Amino acid sequence: MTPTAANLLEQFHHETMTWLRSLDFYKQENSHLMNRLTEVVDGTTDRDFLAQAEHFQNQFIIKDEFMDILRHDINEQEKRLVEKQRRREDSIDGDLESGQIGLRDQVAYLEKDFTELRDDFNRYLVVMH
Repeated sequence: MTPTAANLLEQFHHETMTWLRSLDFYKQENSHLMNRLTEVVDGTTDRDFLAQAEHFQNQFIIKDEFMDILRHDINEQEKRLVEKQRRREDSIDGDLESGQIGLRDQVAYLEKDFTELRDDFNRYLVVMH
């Protein structure tokens, strides 16, 4: 295997491991936000508040499902990387590289979108109290 291909495979591997750790964090954070939502909704009868709470609950569920799908896709990419390293292939095929780029974009989207959702939720709770 050429040093360039080996180095690139190693970099891709480190990147996928970082993404999986990030997903663990976001899953925990999402769970925390859902629990917080439950706490603030308990005993509330304000229809506007409940409607907005339902919106946030739906968004948290959507994010959770997206993270599950993303985790699956990252794990599949990692399997391809491990197999490529095991076979000591001397090149990186376009599918492997484009898969990595696509996952990189999806992780960046998740990070940006989740941060915005969390910030919106926290601002909403401040306004409602």
